[in-house]
Amino acid sequence: MTSIRQGTAIDDAAASAFFAQNGEAATALPPVAIVIAAYNEEGVVGSVVDALPNKLCGLSTRAIIVSDGSKDGTVAEASAHGALVCDVPVNRGQGAALRLGYRLAREGGAQYIVTTDADGQYNPAEMDAVLGPVVAGQADFVTGSRKLGSQETNDLVRRMGTWVFAMTITLLTRQRTDSSFGLRAMRAEVTGAVRLEQPQYQSSELLIAVLTHGFRVAEVPATIHKRKVGESKKGHNAIYGLKYAGVVLGTWWRERQRRVPGSGRAASSRTVRRPGERSAPLPAHADDPFTPAAEPAAANGSDATTPSTTVD
Repeated sequence: MTSIRQGTAIDDAAASAFFAQNGEAATALPPVAIVIAAYNEEGVVGSVVDALPNKLCGLSTRAIIVSDGSKDGTVAEASAHGALVCDVPVNRGQGAALRLGYRLAREGGAQYIVTTDADGQYNPAEMDAVLGPVVAGQADFVTGSRKLGSQETNDLVRRMGTWVFAMTITLLTRQRTDSSFGLRAMRAEVTGAVRLEQPQYQSSELLIAVLTHGFRVAEVPATIHKRKVGESKKGHNAIYGLKYAGVVLGTWWRERQRRVPGSGRAASSRTVRRPGERSAPLPAHADDPFTPAAEPAAANGSDATTPSTTVD
């Protein structure tokens, strides 16, 4: 495991090389950056990049692949299929790779960030629905939800694990979301306003940090498919579960100690939710996909509104 100082040095060197190699394509990004962390995904990453939409919510997109110390042909394949690739020589974990990807997107001028996985488990056709509430000004951060949507896995242990962790975060933050879903969208500056330090299990760290900072969070129905090529990098269920639990509890405690009321407002010109309001599920197939299904409640006394939902 690298130290914070070593990690910073690795990030700085990789970012410098990325911008030097890609030039204006990297320094003048379109409004939407699709950030993907990849580790030894040769044979699948090319098809994932090809399937990414050129526009989301009417805005141009560009894919950024952060290769996390890949030893195969991931870098060459992703580049050949049109992605901007940041080649990190050290394998540190998906969290470290995504954190670097967020930085590259922000420094490149992207307004919005969408994340997905390099293994093809998420449907790119659902990205519009995930990004839509952010572009519409209804949310700062949106995650797909397998509970509102569907999942193809037959692994009962993993299904139970995702439910347990989702309920744990609900109890800790009083807001319900799918804590480990990889298809997400957010305003780019949100990723720079929260503390991110986990090298691997960063999905829960980012979610908890965003929630405790008071940013508006919503969830929409989405699907996670079975992995068709290669093997999962998550490891054994028990080990994964223990480490993930440590990140969830550790991040919650860390953010609870350093939380500043209304801190999300500093990074957002829009209104945030009152503490205790739950994340808002948005309809998937309504005539107006950005209209809340429930009667909205005003947040912090302003005109902006955020829909609420009931925790099961």
